[in-house]
Amino acid sequence: MTSPTRLLMHVPVPWVFVLAYLIGAIPEHFQHRVLSPQTAQITTIVGSILFALGALVAGWGLLLFRKANTTTVPGKLSAQLVTRGPYRFTRNPMYIGLTLAYLGEAALLKQIWPLAFLPLTIAYLNWTVIPVEEAKLREVFPIEYPDYCSRVRRWL
Repeated sequence: MTSPTRLLMHVPVPWVFVLAYLIGAIPEHFQHRVLSPQTAQITTIVGSILFALGALVAGWGLLLFRKANTTTVPGKLSAQLVTRGPYRFTRNPMYIGLTLAYLGEAALLKQIWPLAFLPLTIAYLNWTVIPVEEAKLREVFPIEYPDYCSRVRRWL
């Protein structure tokens, strides 16, 4: 891993989303956009739904981890393999929830530029964070985790 990537691994994943959004908000600050009242109302409704759904999914995943008394820190050893709730459909519901909330926030604030940084955040998760998490899970659950992976997709 390169030094910036290694440094970024010490930043909690929700903060990676926040930092990406804030970086995108900088150019947004200098660009004025006028939306029709109808478009503004639609983006507010869609944004509210996406944000609420994202918070619900991410919160549900986090709650299940807390109940299982296991870690949410990439690279730390897990106490339990959580496979219920949203983990029946995706191995990463918290990341999906954070992505939906990010999209919802952009719609609520009527901002376009932060969306340019979301693919970078997802790429970082997919090719840096998740492989570290999966390696630890295979180490701790050598039979259960590969079986779980064969049944449940990484994303959706």
